[in-house]
Amino acid sequence: MTSRRLVIPYLWLVVSPVAGPKYLSVREHLRRRVAALPEHTLLPPEPVLCAEYGVSRITLRRAVDGLVADGHLVREQGRGTYVTRPAIRHEYRESFVHRIAGFNSVMTETGAQVGTTVLTQQIVPPPAAVAAELALDPGADVVELVRLRSVDGAPNHVAHSFLPAGFYARAAQADFSQGSLYDYLRREYGADLAHARILVDVGTAAPDEAELLRVVAGSPLLVVRTTVHDSGGHPLVHSFSRLRPDVSQVEFEVSVGGR
Repeated sequence: MTSRRLVIPYLWLVVSPVAGPKYLSVREHLRRRVAALPEHTLLPPEPVLCAEYGVSRITLRRAVDGLVADGHLVREQGRGTYVTRPAIRHEYRESFVHRIAGFNSVMTETGAQVGTTVLTQQIVPPPAAVAAELALDPGADVVELVRLRSVDGAPNHVAHSFLPAGFYARAAQADFSQGSLYDYLRREYGADLAHARILVDVGTAAPDEAELLRVVAGSPLLVVRTTVHDSGGHPLVHSFSRLRPDVSQVEFEVSVGGR
């Protein structure tokens, strides 16, 4: 196999500003560069990269460590560091009109093996933002469900779901180690999951979250916030999922006029 050496002249002059520690800025710029390169392309030695980015070896190694953990780079003793690609990349789909389908249902249909670890399942007072999304009366509680979801054995995202406890109290004791929350609500409550409002933004991984997702703390995460309403416009479920962007992408399917 023939490998090519990657030459990056004076990249430290054009590193895009990223809020936070210097290594995050270096990592993000280097991530964009290696994404456009063929697999097996070798990076320059550490001293060369340090000079090009204008950083210390410690800073550079933290940046490269994050890309190795995310599957963009591989280190081999005696060979160096070279470009690779994340082993899995799956689409996370939400359909506005045809159906409201959960992650488990969609991924299982594609033939992927979905794993779920329930981290939190309890009835609690809602955070203010959740109470507003669900239009709850003062003092109303929610069922909080936090799950770590994996695809083909690799961690994909942490999903936080909130349901009005006054309507869905049994969800606090249900088994969600497999299957779909949406399917459960339809089956057990006849829930009318008719419309989804979805907001996508970007966050960073907290230390405990980073450990679950096997990324470096401070790594960027894709955040998908979903509020599902019934046919009358009443909110039924609010969720936010924090996904590893290297193994996930979000696709929105929008139908107009029944087409």
